Amino acid sequence: MANWRNESIAAVCGLLFGIGLNFSEMVNPARVLGFLDITGAWDPTLAFVMGGALLVTIPGFALARKRLKPLFAMDYSEPANKLVDKRLVAGAVLFGCGWGLVGLCPGPAIVNIGTLNTQALVFVAAMLAGMFIYGISAGKGH
Repeated sequence: MANWRNESIAAVCGLLFGIGLNFSEMVNPARVLGFLDITGAWDPTLAFVMGGALLVTIPGFALARKRLKPLFAMDYSEPANKLVDKRLVAGAVLFGCGWGLVGLCPGPAIVNIGTLNTQALVFVAAMLAGMFIYGISAGKGH
């Protein structure tokens, strides 16, 4: 029963995230690429969206840290490995390059699947292929 509840909560959170991405127009690659165009027609919208997210997230995390356990889980789940190594930096660079080249990251790309946007479909297919290849190369199967 708890698994169904957690999945429902995750689905609602994902839906809210998708609505927020649509509302802020972060699903529009031109909007993101405009933010990255600092020498041309710079569009500061992404900075305002990120600032708004921080205004909600920072106090939210501060409140969450005061709780003994999360509202909808048995305990807090944090990564055991907190080391910044070459693999992490290389992955971040690859992620940033992909994001900067097409103006999409995984969240907006998945939201864009519903519009049947060819660019988003190709992006998501490439993303899934990369995840699959990583899973095999890291010995995690698929």
